[in-house]
Amino acid sequence: MQDFLIYDAKVAVLIIVFYMFYRLMLSRETFHKVNRGVLLLTAVASFVLPLCVITMHKTVMLDTMPMVSVGDLQMEMAEDTEPEVWQVVLPIIFIIGVVATLAHTLASIVKVMLLIRRSERHPQPDGTILCVTGNTEVPPFSWMRYIVMNRSDYEEHDAAILAHERGHIRLRHSCDVVLVDLLTALQWFNPAMWMLRQDLRAIHEYEADGEVLSQGINARQYQYLLITKAASIGGYSIANGINHSTLKNRITMMLHTKSSSRSYWKLLALLPIVGVTLALNAETVNDYVYQQPQKKIVKKGKKSATVKMGSQQVTVVEQPKAEKTTKPVEVIQAKEVFTPVEQMPEFFDVVEQMPEYPGGSMAMFEYLSKNIHYPKDAEEQQLQGRVIATFVVMKDGSISNAKVVKSVSPSLDEEALRCINGMPNWTPGRQNGKAVNVKYTIPISFRLDKAKEAPKAETNGVAAKDVISRLPGAKIDENGKVTINGKVVNKIIVDGKAVSLQDE
Repeated sequence: MQDFLIYDAKVAVLIIVFYMFYRLMLSRETFHKVNRGVLLLTAVASFVLPLCVITMHKTVMLDTMPMVSVGDLQMEMAEDTEPEVWQVVLPIIFIIGVVATLAHTLASIVKVMLLIRRSERHPQPDGTILCVTGNTEVPPFSWMRYIVMNRSDYEEHDAAILAHERGHIRLRHSCDVVLVDLLTALQWFNPAMWMLRQDLRAIHEYEADGEVLSQGINARQYQYLLITKAASIGGYSIANGINHSTLKNRITMMLHTKSSSRSYWKLLALLPIVGVTLALNAETVNDYVYQQPQKKIVKKGKKSATVKMGSQQVTVVEQPKAEKTTKPVEVIQAKEVFTPVEQMPEFFDVVEQMPEYPGGSMAMFEYLSKNIHYPKDAEEQQLQGRVIATFVVMKDGSISNAKVVKSVSPSLDEEALRCINGMPNWTPGRQNGKAVNVKYTIPISFRLDKAKEAPKAETNGVAAKDVISRLPGAKIDENGKVTINGKVVNKIIVDGKAVSLQDE
């Protein structure tokens, strides 16, 4: 809710700025259609512009890739903090204001519709419906396609009144009123919004008056009619009707000289307002690019060689062979620059997106468990252990250069490599958005079931456990654990040879 209140506050500021522009630049001009459009568009734009965020990307070059180390993780319990009073009170006040404003608008619509429903209706050739009510206190007004009049006004058949209300209907002023009233509900606390709403109603009357005068009706007689008919419209705030509040301005506007077409240039002042709003609402996103070092290749020979390091070239000279003490070649560290993937090393140890077995790690473990077959010679010799192998996942996902880096036995090593080379294609690793060759390390453990294991050691054909069981105070539990007088024994010496008593 707090985020919405901040957004609504930005809307309020924009409405104030746009309304001040209208009052200073356009309120005295006679191009009412343009003024009406400016008020409506600026009201809607005030709600839209805070949502328009222009994102600008800035590339930041970093010399080295940051190293990330993961240590002990600690969980901290966040203390429950009570919200400030204003964080509770402001949303409640705002919601009450919105509900009250919407309720007033809805009540006005219901009141008008009930009056129309109870009235005597007369459809007109132009599509409007003339509603005649018996309430003599109701002045003429219009709502959507309905014109409401009391019976005395209806019997007079005053052409000016009908032309005025038909002007409201033809220009769809009721739609403007509903839209602005809904926006006012979200800006009920903003005086500029209420003034904008009132000025829009005045422009509606100016336009309707223009419709009357355009039909050749005498201006002085029409002005006299406005004075005699002006009255409150009895709570129908949603409708367009004749009232005292705008009467003086309407008569003044009728007598006002038409504005020059040069006044349209004032509309250009809206562009800086929109531009500043978008600029203040813009945000910058940093795109970090890590520069990759190139290989340093030094040509051997007596002549000087050129080492290309990034965007610089460093010349090194090989020391003469006559010198017994060879001095190390001093290489100046040049600043690294971005290197295309094609010029990078043959394979990477770590990349932005590491390669992945199809289906993930669990699928790879399942593949190994189903495809590894314990070599018969290793099983007979009771050979166990963990084989660590490396291989390269190529750009196309295929497996290459598989080899053992930690051996257990030739047969177990061979079986591990067989399974690795038989893997399906992986999802290749990626660096700078391009597929690259990545080195991968995987451990494969070979373990025999206890039931298949033979006794670990014998002496002269007699099992060591049988020998130790004959000693006084010796016990062997079901797990093969040997104790003598309560102390654990791991090995004994039989005929000068150390014999293991515990299974590995």
